[in-house]
Amino acid sequence: MLKELKRLAAAGLALICLLVVLPVPARAAVRFSDVHASYWAAESITRAAELGLVNGRSDGKFGVGQSMTRAAFAAVLCRVFQWKLVTPTSGSFPDNQDSAKWYYSAVETAYLHGAVTQQEENFRPGDAVTRQEMAVMLVRALGYGTLASLAGERTSPFTDVTASLGYLILANDLGIMTGNSRGAFQPDRTATREQAAAVLMRVYDKLHAAAPDVCGVARSAENLSHGDVGTVAIPTMKIVYNGSLLLTTDLSAETVSAIRAATEGKRRFMQVCGTSTGFSGSDMAELAKKIATAADEGGWDGVLLDIPKLRGTEKASYTNLVTALRSSLKPGDLLYVMAEAPVSQGKTAYNGYDFAALAAQADKVVLRVAPYTQTVSGFPTTPQEPLEEVFYTLETVADTIPPAKRALLLTASGTAWRGNTAQGDVSPAELSALLSTSGVTGYWSSRYATPYLSYTDSGARVVVWYNDARAAQARRQLLDFFGGGGLCISDLTGPLDGENGILTGLK
Repeated sequence: MLKELKRLAAAGLALICLLVVLPVPARAAVRFSDVHASYWAAESITRAAELGLVNGRSDGKFGVGQSMTRAAFAAVLCRVFQWKLVTPTSGSFPDNQDSAKWYYSAVETAYLHGAVTQQEENFRPGDAVTRQEMAVMLVRALGYGTLASLAGERTSPFTDVTASLGYLILANDLGIMTGNSRGAFQPDRTATREQAAAVLMRVYDKLHAAAPDVCGVARSAENLSHGDVGTVAIPTMKIVYNGSLLLTTDLSAETVSAIRAATEGKRRFMQVCGTSTGFSGSDMAELAKKIATAADEGGWDGVLLDIPKLRGTEKASYTNLVTALRSSLKPGDLLYVMAEAPVSQGKTAYNGYDFAALAAQADKVVLRVAPYTQTVSGFPTTPQEPLEEVFYTLETVADTIPPAKRALLLTASGTAWRGNTAQGDVSPAELSALLSTSGVTGYWSSRYATPYLSYTDSGARVVVWYNDARAAQARRQLLDFFGGGGLCISDLTGPLDGENGILTGLK
């Protein structure tokens, strides 16, 4: 565990392994004599050339049908990810020692960023890149090496893959590369220049996807951060059970009024919270009418319904509530529904959510990914929204929740441990104070794509896991590759749009 954890520098976003994706300067219109307008890869070739990602030949041709070398692919990766080229005095491979070679810096830069490794003694710059090698380099460049290792434990969906299985599965799941109609990936087949251009443009477009729709929950008007947040949900009402399900107020009227005043110009949702107690067998139509009436009388733009930890016995009741609420809300009102995300093995699974049925009624299904709460090799470990669980969630709901309706919850608070005992939540404001406190050291877990803090207090080790800009960016990137529609911040109070704030990482 500890061997996987890298020191997080004070300016985390400046770390070299962070994918900083900047606009690539476009060139003038490019035309190649061997690329006809009707050719299947014509658009990808033209766009890649105009963006400066690939070059043509001196004779005016692109080189359709010709293979792309490993050196050329390394150079293209540097352009796609906008990596600053490095030129060390000594190369990392025996066959990449001549700094005068055009590809020397590109290979070293790709190595620095983890896209290539020293698993093989030589880099083989002049060899044609294979489909397998291309997939592995791209997945590693995206920072998904750990995810690929986990995916490698799955049954192969391909008939001809024996090596680097996890990388090829990930490339397929992320829509970067696919197998053929016969289920073969053809890993050893060399990639042509046009095939490489098509693959690279898929990655480029995902990395430059439009900013997601961002919503967030506000329980106070103090220290409210909402610069790029389009929708603010205020916990106005809650559902309680007292022999029957009742709708009562949550925050005070004064607090609600202050938050609404502070978020003028935003969409404001009435958040309705509750527990699963009494859900099974209750009259959901009547409860839905009460919620819709409260939303109408309060002049809200929509409703965020959050009933956590539902079991399978409550699934039908919750679906009925959401269906009835959709019918009861006035035209134009939006409906967001929070749901516990599916989880991989080893954690409590709450199966009381019919994702397809909820997506059919709601404008957004906000998925709450379960955190880990465990001790690994004696080290307390509680990453918020672990990246591997985010991947599992998005992969699982890919066929049940349309991309535009998928949203991911990001936890703004941290979780503290004292020794090996969990201490509870740490607010965004408290996190900010800790980050500027002497003696507090920051680290980064590459396994979970999550930072944590460690310090000593009265002789006891204190560890705090949390999300920052870098963690938020990693989750947004994964959501973009799956075509997700939005993100939701669990708590908008605190310095969330500073240098290391969650909102900064979502821009």
